[in-house]
Amino acid sequence: MTDMRQRTTNVTAYGDLTSPEVPGALDGATLVWPVGGLEQHGPHLPLSVDFDIPDALARQVVADVGGLLLPGQPFSARSLPQSGGGLHFPGTVHIGGGTFVDYLTHCLRALARLEPARLVIINGHYENEGLLFEAIDGCEPATTFPHTEIVAFSWWSLVEDEWLGKHVPEFPGWHAEHAGLTETSLMMYLRPEVVRAARPTHATPPPPGVYRHPVDVDVMSNQGVLSSTTGAGAELGEKLFWHVLDGITRTLSAGPAHPAPA
Repeated sequence: MTDMRQRTTNVTAYGDLTSPEVPGALDGATLVWPVGGLEQHGPHLPLSVDFDIPDALARQVVADVGGLLLPGQPFSARSLPQSGGGLHFPGTVHIGGGTFVDYLTHCLRALARLEPARLVIINGHYENEGLLFEAIDGCEPATTFPHTEIVAFSWWSLVEDEWLGKHVPEFPGWHAEHAGLTETSLMMYLRPEVVRAARPTHATPPPPGVYRHPVDVDVMSNQGVLSSTTGAGAELGEKLFWHVLDGITRTLSAGPAHPAPA
C-alpha cells in the first residue's frame, strides 16, 4: 500500500527574501538546511543522490512545520572505500575533512547572526556526519546560538529497526547501503527520470568500522555498489520517505532534551 500523502516542492526559500524582509521572516522561524554531496553511486544512480534525498526531505519539513529552506550544501567530505566506494570511481567531488569542518563552522556562525528560533540540518552523505557534528559542537552553540535550538541528523538515523526488519530483512548496515536498496528505492520515488535501468548487486558488503589498504575495488564493490539493489522500487521508496518524515516530525515535536535557561 502506498502512502496517500503528497510531496510538496513549493516552499518558501530563504534565498528568495530581500534584505529588508529578513528580520521579520526570521523572527521565531525555523531554518532547514540540507547538507549533501556529489558522489558516485554506481551505474544506475546519479551523482546527486546524497543531495537529492536530504533536499526533498528538507522541502517537506518546511512545508509541514513551516519555516524557510536554505540553499543546500552540495559538496561533501571524502568518500571512503568501505562506505561510499571511495575515489576509485569517477565523478565524486569532495572537500578535505579539516576544510569541511572549517567551512561548516563559518556557515554556522553566519547563520547564528540571523537568530532563527530553530536550525534543522538534514545530512545525506555518510562521511559527513561526524564532521558536521564536530563543526556544530566546536561553535560552542550555547554561546554562538544562545536563542536557537539546533537539531542535526542524518536521514537514516531516523529509520526505526522495526521498519528495517519488515522492509529490509537482509540489511547490511548503513555504511554499506551505499547505492543499495534504500537509496535506489528513494530515488525511484523522488526522481525516477534519473534512475538508470541497471540493478547491480553486491553479495559481500564491507564490514563496518574497518579500513583496509590496499583495497581490491572489484572485491570491495560491484561498480561502486556496496550491497544489494534487489527489490528496489518506487513504492518502497515512498514508504521509506514518509517513515523518515514521521521520524523528523516526532523529533522536532519533542523539543530540547534539556531546555536552555531563560
